[in-house]
Amino acid sequence: MALNIPGVTVMMFFYLLVLGIGIWASVKSKREAKMLQGDKTEMALLGNRGINLVVGIFTMTATWVGGGFIVGTSEAVYNPSMGLIWAVMPVAATMCFIIGGLFFAEPMRNNKYVTMMDPFQIKYGKVPTAALSLASLISEIMWVTGTLIGLGVTMSVILDLSYTVSIWISAAVAITYTLMGGLYSVAYTDIIQLILIFISLWLCVPFAMINPAVTDITETAYNFTFQSPWVGTLEADRAWRWIDNFLLLGLGNLGLQNFHQRTLSAASSSTAKITCFAAAIIVPTLGIPPIILGAVAASTNWNLTSYGSPSPFERGETGLVLPLVLQHLTPTYISIVGIGAVAAAVMSSTDSALLSAASIFTSNIYRNILRTQASDREIQWVIRISVVVVGLAGTSLTFLDNSVLMIWLLRSDLTYTLMLPQLVCVLFFPISNGYGAVLGCVMGMLLRVLCGEPLLGIPTIIKFPGCTLVNGVYVQQSPIRTICMLTAVASILLFSYLTSLLFNRGLIPEKWDFFDVKNQYAIQTPGVVSSETKESNLEQNENNEACEPMLESTC
Repeated sequence: MALNIPGVTVMMFFYLLVLGIGIWASVKSKREAKMLQGDKTEMALLGNRGINLVVGIFTMTATWVGGGFIVGTSEAVYNPSMGLIWAVMPVAATMCFIIGGLFFAEPMRNNKYVTMMDPFQIKYGKVPTAALSLASLISEIMWVTGTLIGLGVTMSVILDLSYTVSIWISAAVAITYTLMGGLYSVAYTDIIQLILIFISLWLCVPFAMINPAVTDITETAYNFTFQSPWVGTLEADRAWRWIDNFLLLGLGNLGLQNFHQRTLSAASSSTAKITCFAAAIIVPTLGIPPIILGAVAASTNWNLTSYGSPSPFERGETGLVLPLVLQHLTPTYISIVGIGAVAAAVMSSTDSALLSAASIFTSNIYRNILRTQASDREIQWVIRISVVVVGLAGTSLTFLDNSVLMIWLLRSDLTYTLMLPQLVCVLFFPISNGYGAVLGCVMGMLLRVLCGEPLLGIPTIIKFPGCTLVNGVYVQQSPIRTICMLTAVASILLFSYLTSLLFNRGLIPEKWDFFDVKNQYAIQTPGVVSSETKESNLEQNENNEACEPMLESTC
């Protein structure tokens, strides 16, 4: 197959369009920064907290509907061992937004945090926050990786363009406009990208369905035709795993800076909440076209197409099923349109992850730990360098595996079992402290490793009920990720209570209180603050800036 010149031309036009919008948005942000005389760092990271409702809905939705979302959903529906019932990403996103809007958006926005790590910095201090910030950075880098893989496999199949070249060009474009305009560029490019995603995906669906090689998907939904029914089945022994995956992909995303950056940049807390509820409705509708295309792939006699036999599943190309459908079941010009949809989805998620990672490193690690006296100009350069470094790291990891679903699950695993318990405890449980955070993190991670992970080749040490040996590998049938998450929450609260009790009753000398739990308890308990405690609190506030948002806020 020769290089698809018309397709490459269309893609170049699309990239130039997105880049142009990003440059326009960067000029707009600089102009507003001068007019309002606002903080340049907050302008770059949060759009000066001035993102209105319409733009907020677009950017929240576009962030979630990435390459991983589109390609991974089709992959799950097509996979004979999974099917529609296991393609939970669209519905799980709805749960994420509803819970986020009800419980997280308002307290985070009202406290005027700059990143999701700010409450940790305020309550726990530098050391626990630094460790958790690194974990959050890793999850954002994996988000970049998952979205870029979706584009790389699609462009390499349809355009016959090198997988490597496809990924690096797309990453370069996203890095460039994110560098120039920060959140404003990300938000305004999301608008055109989301429109293109919606139109392009729905345009591809009818052409794929009417291909002569495709059997009516309503007939193959429950009948074995070319493979197992694409609706899938949920056996009793896999029910707990399904629940685990659903909670993982839903609640796990609440531990991402990606989500909270959208609510923190909203013009008000009510705008942040409405944005979440609107996205909860829109995102699942954008999951319908990938579901249909996955069903089409499961209903196709591949021997009647230019792809030939055996099927993608038998060739081990399940992860390529969406681009294969576009390439072999739709006209060339339609497949090019489909590429545009995937490219738009990829960049709308990639730029968000780049800025999220840069926000955490700049605000919570560099400015508050490494260089507390850094100038505003220096911080601007740190943001730019962080965007480039995260982009390069995420792009480099795309060559380790080409399964979008695997990367998505691993990233969600990290945020669900590690970051979510920490965020819940720091926001909603006053008893939590730095000791509980550290020990809870250790307990949760240790238990997760001992449960094993076949995708990473980690052996299973602890075997929960229902654990079975499949092809020489132990597979857990229990909801191990949820068990690890709940264990982490319980450990954080238990160790926080015990350490608070030991220090406040003098059973452990105060000089060993590295996380200042005694003073934290005194602050939370009016009427028991001694003069010595007040002096210590004042010193802590002066040195660590522990009672203010991480960056000055003007709204």
